[in-house]
Amino acid sequence: MQKQKIGWIGLGVMGYSMASNLLESDYELYVFTRTKSKAEQICKRGARWLDSPGEIANAVDVIITMVGYPKDVEEVYFGPNGIFGKVKSGTVLIDMTTSCPELAIKISKKASELNADSLDAPVSGGDIGARNASLAIMCGGKKDIFDKIIPIFESVGKNIQLFGEAGSGQRVKLSNQIVIASTMIGVVEALVYAERTGLNLKQVIQLVGKGAAGCWSINELGPRMAEGNFEPGFYVKHFIKDMEIALQDSKKLGLDLKGLNLVKKLYDQVNTLGYGEKGTQVLYRAVKQLNKESDTTP
Repeated sequence: MQKQKIGWIGLGVMGYSMASNLLESDYELYVFTRTKSKAEQICKRGARWLDSPGEIANAVDVIITMVGYPKDVEEVYFGPNGIFGKVKSGTVLIDMTTSCPELAIKISKKASELNADSLDAPVSGGDIGARNASLAIMCGGKKDIFDKIIPIFESVGKNIQLFGEAGSGQRVKLSNQIVIASTMIGVVEALVYAERTGLNLKQVIQLVGKGAAGCWSINELGPRMAEGNFEPGFYVKHFIKDMEIALQDSKKLGLDLKGLNLVKKLYDQVNTLGYGEKGTQVLYRAVKQLNKESDTTP
């Protein structure tokens, strides 16, 4: 039986692991990313490099994109040498980037005009979920296409749901990011407070994480904060982008999300401190700096 051909565009912190899991699931994988050197290792393991999103579109049955910003999504799909210039009839396009609901709808309409199909399918779970193929996948699009793609999703995630028409997946992901934005503030301020009082952070995280205040942020990112590990599982700059999209979409819906606005302002300060390329857990260091705190336990 011939292997299904999948094109993967974007090999960042999460994208590389997700593409690797597809390769290990015995799909025939074709890859493209802006920085070719990022594809060297996965190509040594059997993936095939192609020189543009358009070439990917001309070679495969399913295309998955996992890039940084909505402008990158727009370029990959609609730009010169983009997917829509060479996409074949019957191809399924899946954007797993956290992006704008309106852009997901635009992609869906264009795909339909070209006799292709699309799903918006952003994910949650960070670098750990990407490596362990345990991501939550939030989908928008047609049910028959979603059902067809489930085996592919099961190679990269575990909690997989369809929420409605195009753009629905993006709106669920934005809801997810609103929750994380608020809980991160609570986790960080709690740990900064605990450290100032001389408590052992690892013990605090271990106990609090098992009680009513337990959440993904304290259980997964808390230990990294305590260890001083601020390397990205999810970039600060991308989190700011997600909050901006959520605020823009909320405004269109007539909502004033005061909590999210406050968190966004704090993360803007984190970015100003030079931490845009760090993981979101660097908020812990930034709050300490803003409180004129040193990085060592008193």
